[in-house]
Amino acid sequence: MENAKLQTPNPKLSGSIIITGAAGFIGSCMVQYLNEKGYEKLILVDDFGVEAKRNNWQGKTYSHIIERYHLFDWLEMHRPKIDIVIHFGARTDTTEFDYAVHEELNVQYSKAIWTYCVAQSIPLIYASSAATYGAGEWGYDDDHAVIEKLQPLNPYGVSKNEFDKWALHNPPGPPSWTGLKFFNVYGPNEYHKGRMASVIWHAFNQVKKNGFVKLFRSHKEGFKDGEQLRDFVYVKDLLKVTGWMMDAMTDGSWPHSRNGIYNLGTGTARSFNDLVRATFTGLDLPPNIEFIDMPEDLRDTYQYFTEANMTKLRDAGYHTTFYSLEEGVDDYVRNYLAGLTYL
Repeated sequence: MENAKLQTPNPKLSGSIIITGAAGFIGSCMVQYLNEKGYEKLILVDDFGVEAKRNNWQGKTYSHIIERYHLFDWLEMHRPKIDIVIHFGARTDTTEFDYAVHEELNVQYSKAIWTYCVAQSIPLIYASSAATYGAGEWGYDDDHAVIEKLQPLNPYGVSKNEFDKWALHNPPGPPSWTGLKFFNVYGPNEYHKGRMASVIWHAFNQVKKNGFVKLFRSHKEGFKDGEQLRDFVYVKDLLKVTGWMMDAMTDGSWPHSRNGIYNLGTGTARSFNDLVRATFTGLDLPPNIEFIDMPEDLRDTYQYFTEANMTKLRDAGYHTTFYSLEEGVDDYVRNYLAGLTYL
């Protein structure tokens, strides 16, 4: 793939960038983002045996592709110069209730990444999750003092919170580091995710097939059907924030005091009804919504409200405007879903 070099790469970056989860949704989008900035010395890490993910990564520009379980042996053997690690690899299936799976991939593997970055003095950006907030008993503030109190609703959220707690208890950590609590992310390259894909992806396919969209009825007092609220964030905003942090960490302008865990949403909760209406608008069709009962296995672990407090990120210096729900959904539907196009 020919890269659209929108800007000159940071001249101080003479080594490589590791991206884990590079065959997945957000990780593959991150690879494309870096390619478009002119970065080609990328080390892609993931399980590349999943055929459904092939289109996410095979057209990208990179220097090495490493199976995730071989990464540390490869690093020990080749000892490359690494400028930063972007660790987006994880088991993200919220319906996987075998905690051992999440413990291995989301906790132990992340500890190994962290330990490597500490030993080699390499900056690290890793993906946490808003699933750590559980039912929101303690709100949605990325205050380090609250993290110990959080009660995630599923093993995935537990694993993400366990690593966040571990990271905070293992100073000094990498020279520069952040954990990003992704809220409800949507956008291109999620086509392989099936049940775990965004509501927009499901809505688009339902409209194409049936002409209407099914949404879950509310099973909680105080929330009308379709009025469950989430902080939906377009993947392109995640890429911009990560790129901004990467630039600051690698040019020496990221102070140690900024290290820590950050929310990454829009700061505005919107309803699933809003989301589906925006999807219909992107298809130039009037909305047609039907409601169905939520599956039993989801009811006890379902978040009815999430909204990121974005003050910490803004105070750290990030002032770029985020996509509104309508803007992000329209771009996704018209420019990606309509033609099954990849980022």
